[in-house]
Formats: sequence, structure tokens, C-alpha cells
Amino acid sequence: MAKEFSKTELFESVPIPKAIAALAVPTIISQLVTLIYNLADTFFIGRLANPYMVAAVSLTAPWFNLLAALGNLFGMGGSSLISRMLGSGKQDNIKYASAFSIWGGMTATLLFSVGTFLWLRPLLNFLGASPETYGYAEDYLWWTVTLGGVPTVLGLMLGHLLRSEGHARQASRGMMFGGILNVALDPIFIFGFGLEVAGAAIATCISNVASVIFFLVQYARLHKDSYLSLHPKHFTFRFARPVLSVGIATATGTLMANIASMVMVKLSSGYGDIPLAAYGVVRKIDMFPFSVAMGMCQGFMPLVGYNFAARNFQRMKEAIRFAWKVAAAFAVGCVAVFSLFAPQLLNLFIPEPETSALGTVFLRIACLALPFITMNFLVSYTLQSMGKGIQSTLLISCRQGLCNIPMMLLMNHLFGLYGLIWTQLVVDAFMIPISLGMYRYTMRRITGVGSAQQK
Repeated sequence: MAKEFSKTELFESVPIPKAIAALAVPTIISQLVTLIYNLADTFFIGRLANPYMVAAVSLTAPWFNLLAALGNLFGMGGSSLISRMLGSGKQDNIKYASAFSIWGGMTATLLFSVGTFLWLRPLLNFLGASPETYGYAEDYLWWTVTLGGVPTVLGLMLGHLLRSEGHARQASRGMMFGGILNVALDPIFIFGFGLEVAGAAIATCISNVASVIFFLVQYARLHKDSYLSLHPKHFTFRFARPVLSVGIATATGTLMANIASMVMVKLSSGYGDIPLAAYGVVRKIDMFPFSVAMGMCQGFMPLVGYNFAARNFQRMKEAIRFAWKVAAAFAVGCVAVFSLFAPQLLNLFIPEPETSALGTVFLRIACLALPFITMNFLVSYTLQSMGKGIQSTLLISCRQGLCNIPMMLLMNHLFGLYGLIWTQLVVDAFMIPISLGMYRYTMRRITGVGSAQQK
């Protein structure tokens, strides 16, 4: 059985590989389980061999994923702040920061869910729903966003806040519980009850509610070993600015990525429902390395944030370098696997020949961008962990907004459908020197200030 480290040991003295493993491995596992339950919807719906159902889930996915933007806005922002509070010895303020994150996030999500319900028809038209996909898309958004929005975001936020104090295992168990439950419920609702797309959405909604209940039990058990508070009496806007200024970077990235995905879906839907379905499956498969990178980022953020606040810059930089090397090696490995086994992977998700063949070509193109995407991700999350929300937001805005969407429109105009698939590689390769330049500039300023203060 793995040794349990105290918070102080984990953040201050445990060797970097062990510390990152203790924080990141459970987070990566939970991200992969979450990915599996996201893939489960596509996998089980794909078994029905109806590309219109797959297309409906694909075109609604960007809107559903906006819930992650809300969860990251309050959850990642709160998590970064709490880790820095621990490092600077300001534990008494953690209950206020955590209460603001939870109650602020739930309020924002409720407004988002109500807005989705009120403007569902024009929203689906905007997303590119066709007469064949409209009904399926409507069912999916009703259950996952209108009814399931608040529990989805609440589960994300509770996991982020637990990780901020080093409780990575408890956070991961909550995510895994919901993911495993969803995989179990999918075939029951889709095939057993014959609900098809609506069945997948209902399974997602129920599993997210169950995940929240599981998290609340974990919080109750950790009560004496945690500074976090979920009580509304501790809600205050006192820490709104430091929470949102960092959370806005991740939220902006998620938001703009989903806007870009909506544009991509809209453009690809112009070539028919088959290319849209193929693109949707490729996006799901591509989420595997993204999930590992995200787990690594979320795992090492508390370690970086704590040592940044404690001004232990040497340990902080060692953690950053180690995480970057591991993530980059993994991304390169994924490129090799996806290139070799693209036909088998596509056929696994949708055996319909035309969709599978087109998706195989798409996947072999899309996977080439993975090493560049991973490094851009890591730079952004590293800056956030140090509270550098403005720098991170600038990078994300440049990558997803100023570059990605205009380049997508240009590539579509010049090269058509395949130009759309090549866009991500072009954009992320272009952003690598900009991201690394921003990181080096920030590190020079930080270490220079730290050295000056220590003299």
C-alpha cells in the first residue's frame, strides 16, 4: 500500500516524482474514468449504427462542455488561491474562498441552465442541427444541461477544491464513482429502456448527481483535516477577484475551445451529417491524451502554487520541468498509437463503413497536433498555479480566439473539409514559441523579485 504523506511533507519535502505521482496519478485516473463515461455515450449510441444520433451528440457536446468552463472558473480559481493560502500560512481565509467558489459557481450554473431552456430552439439552429438530428439533440441538452447542469458543475468544483489541499485521492474517487456509474447506466437506459440518445443523457444526469452526493460524504469525513467550508454563512465577495482572475484563464480556454468547436461543427455540418459524425468520434478519441494532460496539470498545480507562495522557487521549477517532460513523452506516444491503429479505433466506436473510413483519415491528421497542444496546456496551467491569471488568459485568448477561429475559417475556405482538420496543428505549432516566451519572461520576473526580497 502506498505511503500516505502529510500536507507539509507532500508540498515541501517529498521527492518531486513521488509528490507529483501522489497528486497527479489519482487525478489522471479520475480524468480517464471521466473520459470513459464521455466516450460511453458515443460508444453505446454508435452501437445503434445511426450516424444521425452520433451527429446529434457531437453537435451538442460543445454546449454541454461549457459547464466545464463554469466549473473551472470557480473551481480552478478557488483551488489555485487555496493552495497559495496554504503556502503563505493564511489558512483562516480558506473557508471564505471555498464558500465563494461553491455558491458563486452554483448560481452562475443555474442561470446558464435556465437560459439554455428558454432559448433551446434558436440554440440548436445555431449549433447546426438538421431535421434528422434535431430531436435527438433536444433530448440530450434537456437532460444534461437544463436538468443536470448544477450537479455537473458542483461535482467539478468539489473535486478541484479537495485537490487544492492535497486530497487528490478523495477528489479522484468522487470523479471515478460518477464515471463508473454512468458507464453502467448507459446500456440500461439506451438499450434496456429503449431511450436511445435520451437514455444516454439521463444516465449522465443521474451519475453526476450521485457523484455530488459521494463528494459531500468525503467532505464530511475530512471535516477535521480540512480548512474548506461549504456553508453559505462563509460566502463573501471578499475573494471574488483573486478567484475569478485566475479561474477566468481556464474558463476562457474552455469557453473559447467550445466556441471554436461550435464553429467547427457548424462548418463541418455543411458537408453533411456523415463528416459531422466522423469528426465527433475523432474528437472523443482525441480526448484521451487531453485527459491525461489535464490530470497532470490539475495534479501538479497545488504543488507549484504552494511552493510559489512559500517562495521555494527551486522546488517549484523542478516540479514544472518533471511534469512537462512526462506529459510531452506521453503525447508523442499517443501520436504513434493513433496513427497506427486509427481504423480499429474508429470501427470500435461506429461500425458504419463510410463514417469509420472518413474518421480514420481525420484522426491521423488531428493526432499530429497533440505534442504542441499538450505543451501549450502545461504552460497555461503553470502560470495559473502561480496566480498569473492575466498572462494565462492572454495566451489562451490568443490561441483559441485570435488564431484558431480565423484560421479555421481560412483553412475551410482554401482547402475545404480537410483544411478544417489541419487547423489545430497549424495553430498550436504557431503558439509554442509564444507560450514558452511568456513562461520564460514570467519566470525571470518572479525569480528576480524573489531574489531581491531575500537579500
